[in-house]
Amino acid sequence: MNPYEAIGVLFGIVSVWLIARQNVWGWPAGLVNVAMFIVVFHGARLYAAMGLQVAYVGLSLYGWYSWQRGGRDHGRLEVRRTPGHVVAWLIALGTVCAVALGTTLHRHTDASLPFLDASLTSFSLVAQGMQARKWIENWVVWFAVDVCYVAMYAYKALFLTAGLYMVFLGLAVMGWVQWRGSLANRES
Repeated sequence: MNPYEAIGVLFGIVSVWLIARQNVWGWPAGLVNVAMFIVVFHGARLYAAMGLQVAYVGLSLYGWYSWQRGGRDHGRLEVRRTPGHVVAWLIALGTVCAVALGTTLHRHTDASLPFLDASLTSFSLVAQGMQARKWIENWVVWFAVDVCYVAMYAYKALFLTAGLYMVFLGLAVMGWVQWRGSLANRES
């Protein structure tokens, strides 16, 4: 068993569980998670997934700050719906980045599954950015991405990581339910 993968799995579960419960400590737990998976994905030649973890470092720092100071009068951020005008932009951004990254990985590296890896990476960044802004629909994007990640990691024989993403599927449902309750309380 790869110890980096095991530590990453543990901190990944803790991080997403805390985020689903709107606990700001999910962000620093996530930093440990992504540090471990930078090492794991490099070894598996999943370079887009590895690069995603590097991007998660910045997004986790942003989310940590945003949740504490990104709301009204620099207060705590509240759960909100994704602004309608942003949705199409996020889909387009995810798609363009997936094609560009997939093409680059295919042409210039020995990446395994370059287009799938790139697509999941791009839409994970979209979901993480949405989560950092506390847009509730991030959980829908995470659910779709996590289903595909389970299959990809199982195919690559990263069974602990595949199991982690199965747990993430359940946590995405939990996050959706909990955040929806917070949003309903705010909107009533």
